[in-house]
Amino acid sequence: MSKKIVYCIPSLHLVGGMEKVATIKANYFTEVYGHEVIFVLTDQKSYNPFFSLSPKIKIINLDINFEDIRTNPLPIKIVRYYLKQFIYKKRLKRVLFRLKADITISMLRREINFITSIKDGSMKIGELQFNRDNYRDFNTTENSFFLKRWAAKLWMNQLIKNLQKLDKFVVLSKEDFDNWPEIKHKTYIHNPIEKLPERVSNCESKKVIAAGRFVSQKGFDMLIQAWALVTSKHPDWELSIYGNGDKNWYYKQITDLNLKNCYLFDAVKNINEKYLESSIFAFSSRFEGFGMVLAEAMSCGIPPVAFSCPCGPKDIIDNNINGILVEQNNVEELANKICFLIENTSIRKKLGAEARLKSQQFLLERMADKWNAIFHDTNSI
Repeated sequence: MSKKIVYCIPSLHLVGGMEKVATIKANYFTEVYGHEVIFVLTDQKSYNPFFSLSPKIKIINLDINFEDIRTNPLPIKIVRYYLKQFIYKKRLKRVLFRLKADITISMLRREINFITSIKDGSMKIGELQFNRDNYRDFNTTENSFFLKRWAAKLWMNQLIKNLQKLDKFVVLSKEDFDNWPEIKHKTYIHNPIEKLPERVSNCESKKVIAAGRFVSQKGFDMLIQAWALVTSKHPDWELSIYGNGDKNWYYKQITDLNLKNCYLFDAVKNINEKYLESSIFAFSSRFEGFGMVLAEAMSCGIPPVAFSCPCGPKDIIDNNINGILVEQNNVEELANKICFLIENTSIRKKLGAEARLKSQQFLLERMADKWNAIFHDTNSI
């Protein structure tokens, strides 16, 4: 039986994992299961979605634009935030009562504070694309440690109260599932890869690849440090990093380290083509919700070398079977393991073949079936 599903998400124009995953799943729910999907957005009304949406999917933009307040002084920011939050609740409530949806999915952004108070009859699901410890970064410094620690604790307590009111709470990994003992109605569903590429890498090119936004979370500063160690032993190999964001600091780092074979590129829609040209995937994140780029790269038959950061890599990689896990933030070990795969072609190819097999566990149809079971679970309401 088809369902009417509403996704609450800030925007769809960004090249981010949350936007990509929501688009992939929504397309599948619409085209395969016949569900009616509506995205309700708050920001960037004039922007088009970055990833292709099924023409059957509707978009409603409430035109709240929380991003407008980002550069305001703190007192003005607080006042404007609560005003926009009031408007958001009022407009979302009006939309949900008009749509009469069966399912409302919050991506745990600003609407999580009030979504369960809207009694429109829909099942309320919260979907977290981060892990618990890194969901909200309060940027604690020595001077503000106690204040921000208090604020973080207060915020988390409020969040847990809101999550406990949901009909279902969905996280991305078994690792993070265990981090929420206070929540009863919870499960975990991995982020999906849309399909297996028809081709696989032969793992013979002298290319290492990484992908993600150019932000501190992705740890590209550590990867570039590691690459300086790798290239001192293997100057004929090259590293390419794909992603959007401010690259200036990373360009400076590359210059300071005098690296001649490290390249930075903007994000591309078909990253699989770049994976297929490569032989090793380097994953240097400080933390993740899941790390979908790992599964995507593995589906192309290239072995990953990854920090075992929270959360995701330990769910995806079986160490030394379909990839290599290294100690979190250990730059020297990351470099050593990349060198190990460079120097051992047969092992590199074997791990790449096993990576391709493991990636099948994350295929869209498998993950979508788990979501569909939730949509039809009347016991969750």
